[in-house]
Amino acid sequence: MFELRLLVPEERVEIVGEALDELDALSVSVEDADAQTEAEQALFGEPGMPPPREGWQRSRVVALFDAEAPARHAAQVLAAQDFFADCRVIGVAELQDQDWVRLTQSQFAPVEITPSFWIVPTWHEPPAQAERIIRLDPGLAFGTGTHPTTRMCLRWIARQGEGGAGRRVLDYGCGSGILAIGAAKFGAQAIDAVDIDPAAVESTRLNAEANGVRLQAALPDAAEGRYDTVLANILATPLKVLAPLLCAHVAEGGSLVLAGILERQADELKAAYAPHLALEVADAEDGWILMTGRG
Repeated sequence: MFELRLLVPEERVEIVGEALDELDALSVSVEDADAQTEAEQALFGEPGMPPPREGWQRSRVVALFDAEAPARHAAQVLAAQDFFADCRVIGVAELQDQDWVRLTQSQFAPVEITPSFWIVPTWHEPPAQAERIIRLDPGLAFGTGTHPTTRMCLRWIARQGEGGAGRRVLDYGCGSGILAIGAAKFGAQAIDAVDIDPAAVESTRLNAEANGVRLQAALPDAAEGRYDTVLANILATPLKVLAPLLCAHVAEGGSLVLAGILERQADELKAAYAPHLALEVADAEDGWILMTGRG
């Protein structure tokens, strides 16, 4: 495997990437050429906020080829194009063979929710102290336990103890289904896990099967009636929009558990839910908060 590295200004990244696709590159990636320097620029803002800019001022474009000859041919072809005038070929280099599966797996270790409750990838043995585990591998849908919002929701479920989340639970915006599976592990029996993304619904079904738990995974219309616990780990803006819908699903005396909220957004959420129920901050981690309310 050989990689062709290019230095490309922001306005030429798209056309260079398209040209590399036409030149049969196996893959094309774009990196900040000024990463880890004083000139490094952020592209991703806080959730719900627009990105600071569309692209880096200078990008390193890396294209993979299966042999050296096509990589060098691509470099020659690009250098002859008018649109490549402000770009530069950094070089062509051979990549060392690696066990990419093992390398990827090594980045995902078991995640502690509580000392006795863990999320464990399938290629790891559970920790000796784990009494309950969720088997979950990285996938297409959000929710592997590595993000603070997911950990706080699961921690809330664990703190309620066996059956504490109630018999009937709704996981709204289920992603991988991790919260619904967590509720099942702590005794919930009738669980609806819903998401607007069909891929998330399928991911939830497969993950539930792998963990030996029963739940119904479907699109949001499948959520019916009232639940002892309603879980929603999304983001602040959709949570505000969904306030009437989510609260309508909370049974009298039941719990509403919301995550995906930054600390500075607490008052916005309290105001949005005030006509329905009172929210309070129940947990916090790395600038994110968990908010809960009673029906």
